[in-house]
Amino acid sequence: MRHARGYRRLNRTHEHRKALFANMAGSLIEHEQIKTTLPKAKELRPIVEKLITLAKRGDLHARRQAASQLKQDIHVAKLFETLGERYKDRQGGYVRVLKAGFRYGDMAPMAIIELVDRDPDAKGAADRERLEAEETAEDDS
Repeated sequence: MRHARGYRRLNRTHEHRKALFANMAGSLIEHEQIKTTLPKAKELRPIVEKLITLAKRGDLHARRQAASQLKQDIHVAKLFETLGERYKDRQGGYVRVLKAGFRYGDMAPMAIIELVDRDPDAKGAADRERLEAEETAEDDS
């Protein structure tokens, strides 16, 4: 029986799991779609949904609560400025988990976790901007 087993441990310590989900939540907020293993995606969903609910509130206390869970300020800014406004009228269900086959190396079940009504241009936008900035810096010199 699995009574009182509240979450998956994922074979990590509490600190490692907390850092893992902080990084994954930041990546999901930034790119709006990421690929990971199915158990990690299923554990990440309630974390991100609670962050988006905080963003819908939009007050200072909610911003500080979100900043305590996320590692970077740019993720907090996007969460409150973009995602909070996007899901203002939605009553929940901001994240979807899609099964994506099995990983070649160890046959781990993979999943794509994405935001509902996501912006397709957001995925990899920061990388594209960084590459364009590097190219313009090389052209200038």
